[in-house]
Amino acid sequence: MTEDHYFTARPASADERRTIRVTLAGREVEVETASGIFSPGHVDLGTQVLLRTVPDPRGRLLDVGCGWGPIALEAALRGASSVTAVDVNERALDLLRRNAARLGVEVTAGTPDQVDADATYDTLWSNPPIRIGKEALHALLATWLPRLAPGGEAYLVVQKNLGSDSLARWIAGQGWGEVERVASAKGFRVLRVARG
Repeated sequence: MTEDHYFTARPASADERRTIRVTLAGREVEVETASGIFSPGHVDLGTQVLLRTVPDPRGRLLDVGCGWGPIALEAALRGASSVTAVDVNERALDLLRRNAARLGVEVTAGTPDQVDADATYDTLWSNPPIRIGKEALHALLATWLPRLAPGGEAYLVVQKNLGSDSLARWIAGQGWGEVERVASAKGFRVLRVARG
């Protein structure tokens, strides 16, 4: 039994790769996943709710906490002009790069410190890693939400019973933009943050 978490930089568990079939951007595709990452066997329910809710991406898109890549890959398949994906888990980043190549789309995947510090984004989609704890989650969002360009929009999916409403209030208090709940399904809430 290992103490790996999907937010571990270098998972200690065996890197056992496998191919699964999932639906992204309305089509069935094959992707590669592995142990030691978030939701290695399927597109998790929260991400499914998010992807059913978000409008087509505008401009430069950022996926925060990308895992093996369902959000970033969907954005690229749906025509984002560029997709940047960040995660601390190096195995997940490798999988995303391989999955993007497999699907013939361009995604720039890296750790947070590998992203241009001055880059801004028109769209941010995320199923943020709530289980890292409130303080770490707030620090993560405080790093990325201010990078929305004027007129940009962020969409975050959060389980209702893991604090979606209190998180919405906290984000609203930071002055990063208007916050509204745009969907609620299967125990998840989708929050939209609109930068003025």
